[in-house]
Amino acid sequence: MVKFDTLDKKPKLWDLFAVTAAAAAVITPLMIKETNPLATCILLDVYYLIVPILLFRAFFRQLRYNPYSYNTVFYMGFAFFSLFVLAAHIMITVQVAEYPEGFSSLWLIGTLAGTAENFMLFTSPFLFLFSCALCISNISLIRHEGFRAVNLLGIILSVLLVGGVVFIFFFDRYVSGSVWEVMIHDLISHLFSAIYLYIECMILGVIIADKIAARYEPEKDKDYLIVLGCGLRADGTPTPLLRGRLDRALKFYEKQKEETGKEPTFITSGGQGPNEVIPESLSMKNYLVANGVPEERIIQEDRSTDTFENMKFSKEKIPEITKETKIAFATTNYHVFRSGIFARRVKMRAVGMGAKTKWYFWPNAAVREFVGLLTQHKLKQAIILGCMIAFYVILTVLNYY
Repeated sequence: MVKFDTLDKKPKLWDLFAVTAAAAAVITPLMIKETNPLATCILLDVYYLIVPILLFRAFFRQLRYNPYSYNTVFYMGFAFFSLFVLAAHIMITVQVAEYPEGFSSLWLIGTLAGTAENFMLFTSPFLFLFSCALCISNISLIRHEGFRAVNLLGIILSVLLVGGVVFIFFFDRYVSGSVWEVMIHDLISHLFSAIYLYIECMILGVIIADKIAARYEPEKDKDYLIVLGCGLRADGTPTPLLRGRLDRALKFYEKQKEETGKEPTFITSGGQGPNEVIPESLSMKNYLVANGVPEERIIQEDRSTDTFENMKFSKEKIPEITKETKIAFATTNYHVFRSGIFARRVKMRAVGMGAKTKWYFWPNAAVREFVGLLTQHKLKQAIILGCMIAFYVILTVLNYY
């Protein structure tokens, strides 16, 4: 198991950029001359093999540096896409080895321009199953928790995923007209597929990052345990969701004390909502005291109204944070990854632990976390998505001119 926060230097992708530049310098002349098609394809295979290796390497290094990062999602999602490109191109190499006379640079460019669309169609059975599972969990959620607009997020995402595949399948099934008309058609198809590819890779990356973050067991050396609030019952006692977070923190507290003798200090984080009779932090403190935690081992943070403020105001409750200060936080499993992002945003290096929740609750909540993640890092996402769109536009135009 990779240990979080054991690497001080942020991983970069300069090695991938260098390999890409070197591959372009070597392969481009071969593609222009078309003198040795098999050698061209083999060199491309080598490059497509190196790309996922470097992305997976960056992913694991990112976990060691900062597991709660957009980069973690990006590296993992696009590593799987690059594996698909590798597999598809190996098949092309086999075809070229058998029929070298059928090779042309334009044909190779055309196949590369269609990778996003082909990946979309290739993964459609998995997307369909994933969408069905989301719908089933959402229906169960509505039956158990009642109808709310937010409880439809999974169904909405499922419709969009399946609808995108259906659209591209029928849109690209029949095309005719002039070269210009066909090129415009392909541009629309490839641009739509590129945007869909980005979202699909992000979904895959978020699922994996969420699972790793939620299942991670922090080292038993913590000085502080932050418990994130999430609502109270009408009588001021914790809801089942909040009890799960408190019990997860209590389990860690008892295990650390048993193994090392070191007692961490709890920080109960949560203000008083408009429909709550007491602050969430006080309700959590009462629960911890009732379960054997000494009152002097609990600090209340009663100003926060959301996860970002949970982290910001909890940090202010810690007298002094040094490199040696060890902090963990407890929340629900689907919420660990995004909570960790907020912790890093306030310059607090804390690792999370996830409490289990009901099976029908997690998928819809995970979709909500995914949507929340998409609303962050807007500039970085715009740059990556813009580069992808430019890449497929250039390839499509080159394929016709």
